[in-house]
Amino acid sequence: MATKVQANKVQATKRRKKSPGWVPNQHGAWAMVIAPLLVGAIAGGVQWIHLPLLAFWLSGYFLFFAASLWLKSRRKPRYWPPVRAYLVSSTLLGLLVVALKPELIVWAPAFLPALAVGLWAAAQRRERDLEAGLATLVGSALMTVVAFVAGGGEDMTRAWLLAAIQFLYFAGTIFYVKTVIRERNNPRFFWWSVIFHIAAAIAAAIISPWMGLVFAVLALRAAVVPRFTPSPKALGIGEIFSTVIVSLASVVFV
Repeated sequence: MATKVQANKVQATKRRKKSPGWVPNQHGAWAMVIAPLLVGAIAGGVQWIHLPLLAFWLSGYFLFFAASLWLKSRRKPRYWPPVRAYLVSSTLLGLLVVALKPELIVWAPAFLPALAVGLWAAAQRRERDLEAGLATLVGSALMTVVAFVAGGGEDMTRAWLLAAIQFLYFAGTIFYVKTVIRERNNPRFFWWSVIFHIAAAIAAAIISPWMGLVFAVLALRAAVVPRFTPSPKALGIGEIFSTVIVSLASVVFV
């Protein structure tokens, strides 16, 4: 009995000491954060600057996640430590990136609208709204262009087309995942997802016929898979596979 009481006390102490917000728990967001930067870096030319840029980008994502939880909690003190820590690390890493590649500073203001919408949605506890997800995705896709420029890429038309492909793909995943999980019993949302995927396939085909083919397969997936309600694990594995395919195809065919 005494051992059980002591164990409960230890667990309670751990819960009190553990401050939330240190590690993002939105597993699907990792691909949205990393893939655009990698695509831009590979297409523009991989350089050493991409290492501190990646570190800054990941720290910024951790900061955004922690700040979102803090705002969602109505700024409770226990949510503040990770915000403070990631604010410091992001600032230092950002200064390092600018010191190594000063011309990248001109892109900073372009991220502010997406950042503002995302934090506002978190403060209103509406961070899972479709509009909030699409807004933050704009910022994620923009990193494709920044990484492209950081690598010395000069074809800005290609950079923006690559960013557009990233946006179309990940916007589609937002629709697709919602039809399988949160909106699985919403026929109207299902059809909105299918329509978006078809439109994305047409847009991708204009950019590149091969990308149009890839997105046509994604549209077929969006129409068929939700009817079978796959498990979260199967859904995650499928997303990893499709993200790799889209990223590689975009670098080759765009």
